[in-house]
Amino acid sequence: MEILYNAFRTRLSLTPMKYIRSFHDSINWNNRFICIVGQKGIGKSTLLLQHIKKYDNLEETLYVNADNIYFAGHSLYDLAGMFFRQGGKRLYIDDIHKYKGWSTEIKNIYDDFPTLSVVYSGSSLLAIKKGNKADLSRRVREYTMPGLSYREYLNIRFGWNLKVSSLDEILKGNVDFPFGEVRPIKYYNDYCKIGFYPFFQQEDATILLEQSILSTIEDDIPAYAEMTVAASTKLKKLMYILSKSCPVKPNYDNLGRDLSISRNIIPDYIAYLEQSGLFNALREPGHSDNLLAKAEKLYLGNSNIAFSISEYGIIDDGNMRETNFLSWTKQIHKVSSSKISDFEIDGITFEVGGKNKKGKQIAGLQDSYLVKDNLEYASGHSVPIWMFGFIY
Repeated sequence: MEILYNAFRTRLSLTPMKYIRSFHDSINWNNRFICIVGQKGIGKSTLLLQHIKKYDNLEETLYVNADNIYFAGHSLYDLAGMFFRQGGKRLYIDDIHKYKGWSTEIKNIYDDFPTLSVVYSGSSLLAIKKGNKADLSRRVREYTMPGLSYREYLNIRFGWNLKVSSLDEILKGNVDFPFGEVRPIKYYNDYCKIGFYPFFQQEDATILLEQSILSTIEDDIPAYAEMTVAASTKLKKLMYILSKSCPVKPNYDNLGRDLSISRNIIPDYIAYLEQSGLFNALREPGHSDNLLAKAEKLYLGNSNIAFSISEYGIIDDGNMRETNFLSWTKQIHKVSSSKISDFEIDGITFEVGGKNKKGKQIAGLQDSYLVKDNLEYASGHSVPIWMFGFIY
């Protein structure tokens, strides 16, 4: 175990503490078993190490990465048992999706070492529960970590401490932004291109994003879904086809024909793409939360992905507006499609458009708002798109 302790202490010493995301405080760290899932690259590992560094007794704590070479000859269960017998109380397991058969061993660890607390993180795909032989729902408290909001991006970039605004506050234009110092639109475009991921400050941020997308589509999804090489190739092609048409209403018959596979497989593939964070699905009001429920529209997961896979680094303004609106608001609210306009949240209709959008579609609707870009302030029922980036 010494090699694991050394790796842990090295990573901990290099963990920055300047900014800890507010998502940290949404977790009840007193739960005995905690699962944190999220898209690759959004900062799960950093969050775990920050919590350890700030709150835990290092003599009773161990952090490991599930793809460490140590596990080529040892099991998670054996490690947990050894750690427990040496007086360990808090075990953190990162990237658990890379460890085959993890769910059964987590269940056994829970049952056999009753005073040991475990926090593990992994790909958003874990939330699908496909292939899990062990029922962990009664044992583990699960949290989904989102990418950076526009508010968080500004806080990290400038060292600010801007506060979250509720949907009601946003609709009234009450957002914690220092208008006297800077202008919100100036940095919004930068956020749209790379600000969804905490590594945006690194010089090779665009390369890291491309690698994250490729790793998800070529490694994580195929491994988790136990796909053949041929099937993973089809999945990659599906990603390409859908991304070129977003927002798009998927036609299973056409997609099955284009990919030369059964239309019945398409919903599973789309569910993997959605749960991994590469896409967001918009469904009709009252729809099932089941991932296999047919999407009214599919959007790319965030505008950073859209820019990354576009041929010339340019995406349609309308696509970007709607992509951001959905990726932000879905973290807090249940967002559905609207028969009248673009989106609906808790009975409120939203039409998303450019600065000169008139809102003819929602004229006369009492609970309706125009969401516009290139707009600094809210006025009446017109709200700037960037303000919704303060919803979490």
